[in-house]
Amino acid sequence: MRCPYCSSDNDAVRDSRSVEDGKAIRRRRYCNQCCRRFTTYERVEGLLQVVKRDGSHQDFSRAKIARGLQAACWKRKISVEQIERLAAEIESHILDQYEKEVSSEEIGGLCMEYLREVDQVAFVRFASVYRRFSDIQDFVEELRPILKRSQKS
Repeated sequence: MRCPYCSSDNDAVRDSRSVEDGKAIRRRRYCNQCCRRFTTYERVEGLLQVVKRDGSHQDFSRAKIARGLQAACWKRKISVEQIERLAAEIESHILDQYEKEVSSEEIGGLCMEYLREVDQVAFVRFASVYRRFSDIQDFVEELRPILKRSQKS
């Protein structure tokens, strides 16, 4: 592993522990060259393929889910830890339900379900990109069920 600070490949692992319910390993490393510490994560990759809208395939990436959630939650009172927890829950759900392939539409739908429970503004932001809203009427249609639920409460 190359040090992110000095690019030396002379490091030592100081601590390893299981994270994300045993689905990843967190390693604390120490660079013997510049004496700085850094963290790496080890996960199984490439087991699940995502089928994109255009029919292309990509390896599943929890990091992409986290980036999408982060963009939707921008300037909202949602911590990075909450976003990471949501991404981990979505990843766990997907890995439990699908063996080889999952559509990007399924992933987007799951993200919307989870965001709806956490923050309605973030939900609408995510939906606007995921569902490719073209005008204000699309927003109104998405908000109608949310407004009905809040009026009943």
